[in-house]
Parts: sequence; C-alpha cells; structure tokens
Amino acid sequence: MYENAFNSIEKDLRAEEGIANELDYVEQTSWVLFLKYLDDLENERRDRAELDGRTYSPIIDGDHRWGRWAAPKVNGEFDHNSALTGDDLIQFVNEKLFPYLASFRQSASGPRTIEYKIGEVFTELRNKFRSGYILRDVLEIVDGLNFNTQAERHELSQLYETRIRRMGNAGRNGGEYYTPRPLIRAIIKVIDPKIGETIYDGAVGSAGFLCESYEYMRRDGLSASDYETLQIRTFSGQEKKSLAYIIGIMNMVLHGIDAPNIVHTNSLNENVMDIQEKDRHDIILANPPFGGGERREVQQNFPIRTGETAYLFLQHFIRKLRAGGRAAIVIKNTFLSNSDGASIALRKELLEGCALHTILDCPQGTFQGAGVKTVVLFFKKGEPTRDIWIYQLNPGRNMGKTNPLSDDDLAEFVTMQKMFVEGPQSWRITRESLDPSTFDLSVKNPNAPEAETMRSPEDIIADILARDAEAADILENIRGLL
Repeated sequence: MYENAFNSIEKDLRAEEGIANELDYVEQTSWVLFLKYLDDLENERRDRAELDGRTYSPIIDGDHRWGRWAAPKVNGEFDHNSALTGDDLIQFVNEKLFPYLASFRQSASGPRTIEYKIGEVFTELRNKFRSGYILRDVLEIVDGLNFNTQAERHELSQLYETRIRRMGNAGRNGGEYYTPRPLIRAIIKVIDPKIGETIYDGAVGSAGFLCESYEYMRRDGLSASDYETLQIRTFSGQEKKSLAYIIGIMNMVLHGIDAPNIVHTNSLNENVMDIQEKDRHDIILANPPFGGGERREVQQNFPIRTGETAYLFLQHFIRKLRAGGRAAIVIKNTFLSNSDGASIALRKELLEGCALHTILDCPQGTFQGAGVKTVVLFFKKGEPTRDIWIYQLNPGRNMGKTNPLSDDDLAEFVTMQKMFVEGPQSWRITRESLDPSTFDLSVKNPNAPEAETMRSPEDIIADILARDAEAADILENIRGLL
C-alpha cells in the first residue's frame, strides 16, 4: 500500500541538491516520518484520554504541531492557502521547528521518555532540504501514511528496512549500519529470548537485533503486563554515531516500540570495572564495529588494552552480561587465530569465564561492503568452556548484492544447533584440545574432503617418464611373445 509513496519520496529527493546519497535519503526521510508518527501517537493518546474523561496535554504544541505547519487542513481537506512552502517553509523548519524540538532534551523528565528522544533526535539532526517546494511535496506524501494499526506499521517498517539495507550496501561500511536480517533471525532463534529477560545491544546501529527480538517475542494474546514489559523493560541499546542513533530509534518506532530505550553515547567510554549488577542484562546481541582505533583514554577502561574496537566491545559485553546470561556476538574471524597478546588474552578470558558453546562461521560476502569474513560467538556467562560446536555455513553460491543471505540458508544451522549435531559442515572441539599457549580457535573443518596437494612440475615429469618406461617394458614383453 505504501510502496508507491516511498518511491515518490525517493524521486523527489533525487531532485534535492542538499541530499547527496543513500545515507542522506534515510536520514532526511527519518525525521519527517518521525514527526508524522508523533502526530498519530498524539491523536491516539488524545482520543484515549477523552474516552477516559481525562484532559490531554500534547507533547508538541502550537504552530509546531504537524497539522499546523506540515499538513494544515480545512474540513479534512488539505489547505494549500495556509500551507508554508518555498523559502518560508525552510526558514520555519530551520529557525523555529528544529530548535523547539531540540529543547525537549533539557525539559524532558528523563532519558527514557519520548520527549527526551525527540530532543536527542533534533539536536543531532540537520535539515538538508534546500528547496521548500520539494520538502512540501514530501510532507504531503508522508501525511498520507498512517501509523495507527499494526498492519500499517509492519508495512512501513518493511519499507524502511529496505532503505536501511540499501544504505548499508551503498558504501564499504555496510556491515556497520546493516546486519543481514536472516542472520539476526537465526541468532535469535538459537538464543530464544523470553518475556521478562532484558536484551541489550551496546552497538545498536539500525537496531536490527532489538527489532527482530521484539517481533520474535511479541505474539497475539499477550497479557497487558507482558506487553508493558516488552515495551518498557525489555530492550535497551547504546549508539555512538548520530545517524545510526536516529535510524535505530525510527526503526524501533516503526516496529511498534513507542519510546525506544536507546541512548546516544559511546559504550566504550564506560569503565568495565565500574559495571554493577544493576547494569547487567540477561541477553546481549550485537554486531560491533570492526577495526576502528579507540583513543588511549578509552582503552584505559579495559583490562585488555587494544586499538581493535571489536575487542573492546567484546570485553564490554562479557561484563555487561549477567551470570547465567546468554550472548551472541558477531566478530571478525581473525579473532579466532590472531597471535597478538590482546587476542590471546581475550580468547583466554572468554573461554575461562564463559561457556563458548557455538561458533557460526559465515561465508565471505555475508556482510555487503564489509570486506571481511565473520563468525558469530554464542556463549553463556558463569562457567568455563568445555565443548565447542562449530558450524561452517555454506550456502552453495557466491554471496553478493544479488545473492544475499536468506532464512533458508540458515535453517539447517538452527535445527542442528539444538543438539549440536555433527555433520559435513559441523564438528566439535574440546577445550582440552586447544593449545594452552595461544587458545587458537581456527576454523578448519575436519569433515571436509582433503584438497589434493598440488604436485610440482618435476614430480609430474618424473611420473610421465616412469610410466613411459613401464609401457616400453610391456611392449618389449609382448614383442617376445610374438
């Protein structure tokens, strides 16, 4: 129903000089969608208050309300005479609307409120529309979208996810913004979160893990208390980058989480030695950024100091996990075998403090634009590692933009992981079998057929001469019998 609307918005944005790429497209679409969502949310809350005989105090008031500046109407029909457009519209958005919304961060009662999220979003965002006429066209299209029913939100969330995926594929940092959803869904099936457990992602990105976890746990017939638990007390995340933070909030809103508990901060700024029990979570799911190179003062927050961002995140996650808690972390496959001191120390800490029970080895191309091979580490905190089940994912094709990962590709992994079944693509290793000086976890499938050793030219020539000599002897014997 909304596909044509999104296509029309995209067409308009291609003509906008201030919007240069897929990242800009998602960012600028996000703030417009967010304000329309807030307007629908306010209308729903107002109607509910009237039914209960209560007075409703709007979050956004006066000329800043959607129905006053974005989509003024008379008798339900769009009022073109009073609608701002051209330079007047751009001036209003830049000089009045954004500063007003950004002020909510100071006036909100706390960081978990929708008011605070509004303030955060519009403090970080900048309007990149230069043409008030193009913005006017986009506003009128978005005004036709509704967030009132679960079906409408679901369709909007799918369209939004498509744009996020395209944004992730647009550059070399694709994996930073977009983790393939089939991989996330398979991870969540293995972790199997339950209502009442808390789920945390300290590198939340576009919030794929949190959104898909919500979809997994939400079902028809939930009690009011369970629904409130899902909405308020289940999901939390942190994100360093402004664009990813905004996209993550919008994505969670579209999936049905009214006030996402995402904080705009660098998780690595927290000293892991200061983490207390109240700060810990039952489940951690994350795809932290690779590479990077955090400042020395950030590295001081960790017992194992390293410039590799993913290694710092792994230490953060281990300490943020509650005893008995479960985690699934995406990381470069070089973590399994790197011989530097930080890698060895971190593998040792993981194996001694957690039960690393599963490693999913992903093929090249799983993450578009990332350029590295990855593995997923599944572990439980509070007991040492004994046996590790390794599954080498092989979809049987080259992965790429036209051949992305699918749910079917991961179905066997999910099924076999439940009982740690061994097969052509899966095997077990024991903690005792590891080299105690390196704790090397290199993925080498013992069930795969050995590749034939390449023979040297000298060996090939010698073999040919030997065969020729043998053939000459046979011919001489035949001649003697004639």
